[in-house]
Parts: sequence; C-alpha cells; structure tokens
Amino acid sequence: MSGSWDEYAAEWDSNEAVIDYADNAYLALQNTVQLEGLRIFDFGCGTGLLTERLSNAASSVVGLDASQKMISVLENKCLKNVATIASELDQDLIKNNNLLSPKFDLVVASSALAFVPDYVKTLRLLKQLLNKGGCLVQWDWLKEEGDEGYGFTEQQIKSALTEAGFAECSTSVPFSLQSEGSALDVLMGVAKNG
Repeated sequence: MSGSWDEYAAEWDSNEAVIDYADNAYLALQNTVQLEGLRIFDFGCGTGLLTERLSNAASSVVGLDASQKMISVLENKCLKNVATIASELDQDLIKNNNLLSPKFDLVVASSALAFVPDYVKTLRLLKQLLNKGGCLVQWDWLKEEGDEGYGFTEQQIKSALTEAGFAECSTSVPFSLQSEGSALDVLMGVAKNG
C-alpha cells in the first residue's frame, strides 16, 4: 500500500480538496477537543497537512505514515515540535520505538483508517498509545450501508470503536466536500480511552 501513496507525495500539498479536508478536520477537532499543550499522535499523517495545524497548539506531535515519500515531505517542513515515523503500525513498533512513549493525550486519523487491512486491530493498537482518558478522533468518508469504496457507515465506526475497547463513542458529520457536482460527507468518530 505504501508504494502507491508514494506516487502522490510530490503533489499532495497542492491538491485543493486535500487542503480543504485538512482545514475542515482541524476546525471540527478544535470544536471537539481542547488542543493546547497536548501530546498528539497523527496516524496516517501523509505529508502532514493536519500535523502542521496541530503543531501550532500541541506540545508535541508524532506523525506516522507507511509512505516514506509522504514522510519526507513532512520532514522538509522542519516543524520544531514534530517527530516522524515512516512505518506501518504494529506491536513491535509500539514496543520498540521510543517516540511512542510516553503515551499520547490524543490520537487523530484523518482519512486513514478506511485504508488499513484490519480496522479493529488497528484501533486496538492505537488505543495502546493513549493515556487513560485520552481521545481518538477519526475522519473518513461517510458510506451508506452497501456502498462500495473507501469509508464507513456510522454503525461500522461505533461498533469497531466499542469492539476495540473504547468508551463514549460518538459519530457526527462535521463537513462535506464538493466533488464533481455532488457533496461527499465526512464522518467523524470520537472515542475515549476509558
């Protein structure tokens, strides 16, 4: 999967739809979580469009992406309180990478979790990275039951978050983006590490 994302890295930050998505996700996040001084993990951070915005308020941000080329674009932004990891997330990485400890106050995943091979397993890994009372926030395309393509239904997100052991799971549709004359809704899932 990471190889195919490498192809998009050079042009990613000039894609207006991608910039709009990051801007809207950040606004929705500001309305949900008090960001000042938090230690934040950005899962599937890509070139760091959301990471950049987070870094202004956070004490520190660790961005992880499987695409080395995406991570290279982020590293070239030289954000002082941002560290990066070019890797898939797995148990060994959590155990052995010192950037992943101490734990995080907030984990964000912007248009990333619909692309992982095992959604619930990935949520369980992300939960391990959170402090008790910490929050996970994800954004993905809203799908209706039976729709094809990447994204989730509200029920899929709530069920997966619950199955992964999160508490206080909720979903909302904080924004939509226009594409070829129609509006695409973005679904936000929020859960606490109880």
